[in-house]
Amino acid sequence: MALVLVVFGLGTGGCTTATVVDEESPSADGSANDRGSVVDVTQPEGSAGGDADASTGPGNDADVVDSTSTTTDANTIIDSGGQLIDSVVVKLPDGSDAGFKVDAADAAPVSPWPDASPAANGTAFPFPQHRAIPHCVLANGSRPADIQAAYSQWKSDTLVDAGSGAYRVQRLQSDPENPDGCTPHGSTVSEGIGYGMLIAAYMGDQATFDGLWLFEQQNLDGNGLMNWAPEGVPANPAAPECGGAATDADEDMAFALLLADKQWGGQGSLTKTYLVYAKQQITNIWNTEIRDSKLAAAGDGSWAGWGNVNISYFAPAYYRAFAKVDTDSTHHWTGASPDAGSVVDGGSVLDTVYDTIDSALSSSVGNQSNGLVPAWCNEANNACTATGAANEPYSYQYDSCRTPFRIALDWCWNGEPRAQAYLAKISSFFSGIGAKNIVDGYALDGGPQPEHPASGGVLPQSAAFVGPAGVGAMGAASTQSFVDDAYANVATLSLLVGGTYYDDSWTVMSLLMMTGNFLDYSEL
Repeated sequence: MALVLVVFGLGTGGCTTATVVDEESPSADGSANDRGSVVDVTQPEGSAGGDADASTGPGNDADVVDSTSTTTDANTIIDSGGQLIDSVVVKLPDGSDAGFKVDAADAAPVSPWPDASPAANGTAFPFPQHRAIPHCVLANGSRPADIQAAYSQWKSDTLVDAGSGAYRVQRLQSDPENPDGCTPHGSTVSEGIGYGMLIAAYMGDQATFDGLWLFEQQNLDGNGLMNWAPEGVPANPAAPECGGAATDADEDMAFALLLADKQWGGQGSLTKTYLVYAKQQITNIWNTEIRDSKLAAAGDGSWAGWGNVNISYFAPAYYRAFAKVDTDSTHHWTGASPDAGSVVDGGSVLDTVYDTIDSALSSSVGNQSNGLVPAWCNEANNACTATGAANEPYSYQYDSCRTPFRIALDWCWNGEPRAQAYLAKISSFFSGIGAKNIVDGYALDGGPQPEHPASGGVLPQSAAFVGPAGVGAMGAASTQSFVDDAYANVATLSLLVGGTYYDDSWTVMSLLMMTGNFLDYSEL
């Protein structure tokens, strides 16, 4: 899409207009222009009114020239009246402000993002940070206001005062209720507490963070981990379906506590330090949710094991962070460990992540090249086959859609080549579909199986599908345009068909990651 420039000249009091080539247009050296690199393509390279400079570096080699200009050099723009142009305001075709302008000194856009915010008021990494990520691209066209609006919406929709300083994240009317009776509308699940703690840490909201952890501490099971649905009433009172922990939530909370230690240090309003709580949480996870010293099982109950694996619960980037603070030499989060007699090869929890993903992608189910992992699978035979349980779907749905996000963290932060290999598959699949065409469910062979089909020509979408798909595509420059489209789509704050609580949460987390604000603070 071309934008309209309004070009202001020094001393002229007037303006002329030109054309902006968007970020997908090739620059003179064959690379993609950075957001706002400006070229008037109505003229050939080097001609009057054309791009006079192709030497300022890949992706930023275009000076801004309006269609009536006659002379330019590498760092100045002269209009046809001989006046020096000192700034260019970018307007959308309807005349509204695009939100940035171009400084004629270097012909690059003035970014809406400030430099990474320095430590202030006891917060080490205030929002926004917007830091480059070594192995991944960031979304073009992003603004801090997008994330702030998403955070405000998440808080307004889901955050509830639970009394005595505690906060909880509620499920709303639009969020599905499980038939087991554990997730009635208005209730809280441990997953939501984990998401909330991550979000609050990155947004520098210590009061909310502390309150969410306090609610977690008020709802523990016998293993010292949060009951996954503490406010649920099981349909079968004889079966404690609503008790016991969920590993994905516990991992998110543990990593969030490590973030809090780096973000604020100390203990805030809590009774122990963030680091003490983090180490305690990590130990509890290892002792009750890690099977055979290598599998992150789905929970801490006896039901959870190799026979019902949920790949979207795997968090390989977190395991590296856990290994840094867990001093028990028998806890092999990332290093080699003796085979404990399990059915899966590999020497650590980290290895099992990628071994399991490899076994889940198979020509027998048609997903060997698309990256669509099943929600649940039986890994007992090293093949990740269907479990056969009605409540454990063998498709790409509202659990498995989180997988690209979790695996992308390990490539973006740590450069893990196994993560990169997986992301190449899943990103090729989704970029081929397009951000605005992603449905909320797929068969493993890639066939659409939406829970909410299009109606009246309108396709309802879920941020939990589109956001993580965009994050997964951050791993390669070749999918930059898909990252940009996914970001713009999620930033509308309207992809909520999967439920307000769930999609609000994935909206904020996805926007944070695609803008370089979802970071491993221990590496900064």
